[in-house]
Amino acid sequence: MLITVSKDNTGGFGSLQEALDSIPPEYRSAVTIRIRPGIYEEKITVGQQLPPILLLGEDTESTILSWSDNAHTLGPDGEPLGTFRTGTLNVFASVFTAENLTVRNSSGPGTGQAVAAFIDADQAVFRRVRLLGDQDTLYTGQGRQYYDNCYIEGDVDYIFGPATALFDRCELHNKRSRGYITAASTPEGARFGYVFLNCGITGGEGVSDVYLGRPWRPYARVAFIRTGMDASVTPEGWHNWGQPDREATSRYEEYASSGPGAGPQARVSWSRQLNAEEAAEYRVLNVLGGWHPEGY
Repeated sequence: MLITVSKDNTGGFGSLQEALDSIPPEYRSAVTIRIRPGIYEEKITVGQQLPPILLLGEDTESTILSWSDNAHTLGPDGEPLGTFRTGTLNVFASVFTAENLTVRNSSGPGTGQAVAAFIDADQAVFRRVRLLGDQDTLYTGQGRQYYDNCYIEGDVDYIFGPATALFDRCELHNKRSRGYITAASTPEGARFGYVFLNCGITGGEGVSDVYLGRPWRPYARVAFIRTGMDASVTPEGWHNWGQPDREATSRYEEYASSGPGAGPQARVSWSRQLNAEEAAEYRVLNVLGGWHPEGY
């Protein structure tokens, strides 16, 4: 099934949520929703009952999904939303792909937690997608997730959650000094948590002392493999979130980091520098448990 969404409503639907809601509950085949250029100001939920979904934009500059909820925004019940109800794009379908678009939480800096993408899918793929926000930009929930040539920005814990997520050739952009890129909550016993392959870390003008990660839960696992790091990354690399006991259980690893933000001799003693044999285990199929992320 192919559905088209356009701002002028000439493609069938003027709203992405209306297009998703039009899919019959009994329909199980894959659905492509082509999103024509425009800024779509709406909060979007891809429901658990939906079949495999592909959101296909024109490009990241012209196709933008945007909303501005933050943790302090009042919900329909009159209570603050809290972090997990702030997402602009909320994905619960088992199989999901997004390509060539931008997902933005426009709440702005200093407004608290404000999620752009809340992804709780068994298999999720993002290709050439920009995820824009400040604090808590991307929540990676359950399952396996693959991000290919994506741009992700934020300031505090802007990639967080328990998923096994592989970021392939992505750019991570630090917007504020003394921030944190990752806050993993990897389950105990998981072989992999967050894996960054051949990525690049950049910072805004004057941004410094940004940590690669801190453990949201005791068994956080994050690996940066062949990642270029600019001077916005703090020399010690990792933070224990004020929980010294997590230094023994968290697994923070690097291999062949490069650039001004690299420097294994300055990293905290409880992180690890992998050797070539260990780093070779961080392959896409291996990390994702044999799943090849072709999309849906």
